[in-house]
Amino acid sequence: MNRNFFNKKIFADIRFWIFVFAVLRLYGITDPPLEVAHNWRQSTVAMVARNFYETDANIFYPRIDIAGDKTGITGMEFPVFNYLIYLLSLIFGYEAWYGRLINLVVSSAGIYFFYKLILKYFKPAIAFNAAFILLVSFWLTYSRKIMPDTFASSLVIISMYYGSNYLDKKQNSGNLALYIFFGVAGILSKLPVAYIWIVYLICFFNGEIKTSTKLIFASVSILIIAPVYYWYFIWVPFLVEEFGFWHFFMGDPLSKGFSDTMTYLPRILNHFYETAIRYAGFTFLIVGLIFGIIRKQKLILAIFGLSLLAFTFIVLKSGIIFAHHSYYVLPFIPVMALMAAYGLEQIRNKKLIVVILFIIGVEGILNQWNDFRIRPNEKALLGLEADFNKISEPEDLIVINSGYHPTPMYFTHRKGWLTSNKNLADSAYMDNLRNRGCKYVLVLKNSFGSNIDLKKEIVIENEDYKIYKN
Repeated sequence: MNRNFFNKKIFADIRFWIFVFAVLRLYGITDPPLEVAHNWRQSTVAMVARNFYETDANIFYPRIDIAGDKTGITGMEFPVFNYLIYLLSLIFGYEAWYGRLINLVVSSAGIYFFYKLILKYFKPAIAFNAAFILLVSFWLTYSRKIMPDTFASSLVIISMYYGSNYLDKKQNSGNLALYIFFGVAGILSKLPVAYIWIVYLICFFNGEIKTSTKLIFASVSILIIAPVYYWYFIWVPFLVEEFGFWHFFMGDPLSKGFSDTMTYLPRILNHFYETAIRYAGFTFLIVGLIFGIIRKQKLILAIFGLSLLAFTFIVLKSGIIFAHHSYYVLPFIPVMALMAAYGLEQIRNKKLIVVILFIIGVEGILNQWNDFRIRPNEKALLGLEADFNKISEPEDLIVINSGYHPTPMYFTHRKGWLTSNKNLADSAYMDNLRNRGCKYVLVLKNSFGSNIDLKKEIVIENEDYKIYKN
């Protein structure tokens, strides 16, 4: 009886595994955004949240700390995620790691709704396996980072679940309202996640759905499209022009994106077959695709084909940025997980499926576990704010030799410029910064920068960095 309980009531319940992996990702949940992968992206998200808390809580004017002597207000994703961090900070005081917890909770819910969504159209085993593969995919680490990617993808998955409820003969206002709410929040949080909307074409070519239902659904979808269009194509350009600081990447022309994609094609493809669901998972994606074609499984082929077509547009618009930033593949992973789960379904031996899922899980965890730690040489950045507090006021502007990496600026809890050693050695450049209010120079010796000696007064120095008076 107990064995039956554990076999069927626990291990066969996707909620158990969602909980297990949520607990696993609590390891180091309070760590600052300094882990190996994309700490720069996390630090800009945290900057915005901290500035809501300390400077101005107006959600329409997000600001970062690397705009020199400007206000820092700039165009970016609509800061739903950042604002949730701010709201928690109002209750408990500001901490960046609230973002980790928010993302973990929302992404865990997203996986559960992903399971429920697939369960409506495919066998329970496919739904379970797809959700499990998604759990151990590249989402494993990124669903606990202070970044909006899996957060936004999860909100859109939840939106699609309620949208599908409405289209599946449950035409009530509740489903429609939740479709709109989560859709707006998700797509505003990260525009590329909207690619998955192309799957709704399947519903619109479904003769079993009433034309009136399709028209109502399409009409209310404008309530999602309108604020998204306004934010990204009207308000973001306005913020950039009005406050004079460009920060947010809106994509390249398709011609340039295509050229970049061809140049970096091996690297881009690597994000799909190695990064996203690893080798074991990708193998069964190929198996699923082959069997789907052989057995003429129209639904899963339509989902995968339409999604791939729309996501290819994202790849082409991103070009070199997609090649150099692996996290851009995150919104497509749920579709890959579904196809891989269909591939697993072709195996009749259930015990063998369990073994394969175990292999997929182990491969996913082992390949990402290094991202749960902070390298010792980067921990030195944790002392930056305390050192600057000894010699300066919080409003003093600084310059850092970290190139394009904003992470050190976040940990100084100051505002200013990011630059190179070459510029630091240029007296005209430094005179210009001094005239614009730059009072201190931070030279990073190891992490994010390399040592350079300047003919200026050193006020603090240790083995990791030195601070000059400008």
